Amino acid sequence: MSSYAYDYSDLNTAALELTSDHEELKTSLRRFAMENLRPAAIELDKMKPEDVIKEGSLYWQNMRKMHELGYHTLFVPEEYGGIGLDPVSIHIFMEELSYASMGFAVAAGVDCFPSFMANLTMSDHPELEHSIIRPFVNDVECRNTACWAITEPAHGSDILMAGTPYFHNPNISHQVVGKKVGKNYIINGQKSAWVSCGPTASKAALFFGVDPSQGMSGGVIAIVDLMQEGVSRGKPLDKLGQRELPQGEIYFDDAVVPEDYVLCDSEAYEEMSSLILGVANAGMATYALGAGRAAFEETLTYSRERIQGGRPLCDHQAVQYKLANMFIGVEAARQMSRSVMNFNLTCFPPRTEYSIASKVFCTKTAFDVVNDGVQIHGGYGLSKEYFIEKLFRDIRAGMIEDGSNDSLTIAIANHILFGDTPY
Repeated sequence: MSSYAYDYSDLNTAALELTSDHEELKTSLRRFAMENLRPAAIELDKMKPEDVIKEGSLYWQNMRKMHELGYHTLFVPEEYGGIGLDPVSIHIFMEELSYASMGFAVAAGVDCFPSFMANLTMSDHPELEHSIIRPFVNDVECRNTACWAITEPAHGSDILMAGTPYFHNPNISHQVVGKKVGKNYIINGQKSAWVSCGPTASKAALFFGVDPSQGMSGGVIAIVDLMQEGVSRGKPLDKLGQRELPQGEIYFDDAVVPEDYVLCDSEAYEEMSSLILGVANAGMATYALGAGRAAFEETLTYSRERIQGGRPLCDHQAVQYKLANMFIGVEAARQMSRSVMNFNLTCFPPRTEYSIASKVFCTKTAFDVVNDGVQIHGGYGLSKEYFIEKLFRDIRAGMIEDGSNDSLTIAIANHILFGDTPY
């Protein structure tokens, strides 16, 4: 594990105009994440998925620590008890957590999703403040946790393609469906194994279909109690990377969602889906930045220590060339992800195509960085003895999470060709 960290503080303060509060936040987050999340992530990476989620595991211990510190309220406004961060602080938060553990960073993000989405609809659903948001904010024991349940066995990226013709194709419809009965929706179907925190969450921001004639646009978003009868889970997914992040299937068999917990109907579903994708993709771009920065710093340290050809690796011009390109990639990803997050969290409606572009660029850039990092590490880059090997696996997932980069790129093209993007 690296003992040397490239110092970005001067650049951050001068070029990005960080305030002293931003600097203090960055320092405290980095200390917490490196002392707690990274060592836990390394240990959890070695464990079976079933053991990761056992009561009392390192996963639960660290999720509880984040709840105790209020980190789970990242997207909850201060007026409702959240930590009330500005967009740049949110970016710093995500980058620093992901620098230590991409999996824990994603877990912290999705944990807040139902409360974040409830906050967006408070004007229509003021009762959600006391039924959803406040109980979540006040949960310091980590008993009230959440997830974003959208992906399905037959629907991955296509369920996220709001604003495209595919989204309205009646031949493509939701697998989790709800039928209105009185004042409730009765839910049936399956969400796939890629639901982050699906095996552990007590609530979900659930996307489900109500009108298949409208294709994927005929959906509803609601907050659902995952502890009720009618909800069951599959085994947690055994996967390549981000193994500290539990993911797994959720099954609905006549589960009940009261209409008061429905955040938007089918008329607003496409717009809300686009908004949520914009926030999620901006976050995934920042997670990739943090992990990519970690890959660069691990490699920089290794290149100073490893002797080849009678001198440190960093003295070889070919290695210097790679290190310079890694640095360029990390800095470009920071500039893009931070500016997009700042823009899309301060304007309404957000420009989702920019968040998608940031996600595609930053995840690809982070993978290029970690790929060069493994190459510079040589054979040791393939060994679990070195953190770069875990980073390679963790970062690779980013090009698929929250929509595959291939499909998302087509969504960008649709925006610039047929949408209102000013080109």
